[in-house]
Amino acid sequence: QVQLVESGGGLVQAGGSLRLSCAASGLTFRSYAMGWFRQAPGQAREFVAAISWSGGMTYYLDSAKGRFTISRDNAKNTVYLQMNSLKPEDTAVYYCAAARVYSGNDSKRYNYWGQGTQVTVSS
Repeated sequence: QVQLVESGGGLVQAGGSLRLSCAASGLTFRSYAMGWFRQAPGQAREFVAAISWSGGMTYYLDSAKGRFTISRDNAKNTVYLQMNSLKPEDTAVYYCAAARVYSGNDSKRYNYWGQGTQVTVSS
């Protein structure tokens, strides 16, 4: 069974940093592209970042560019999201997702989703 488990969320002051991890297990295909999404209370799910499984392609939400970095360690089946210069508007539950092909910001193409990890940025 495929399982994605996020970790690394927490409370941080504006301007601080957090590193999220997403550990994947039970993948039955050669490789998966990975993405990060977030959802704040009362708001729709929002794309944050995506990376091909090889790491050759990345794509970011405009407001995340220059602040967030998505990376991967294929040996560990783990994808990371390094978040710097955090802002209160970054507060949300962050979800990782896996896709059989690189899917960018298209949530419909992602096949598996984690349970999420809470990120709270105080002002």
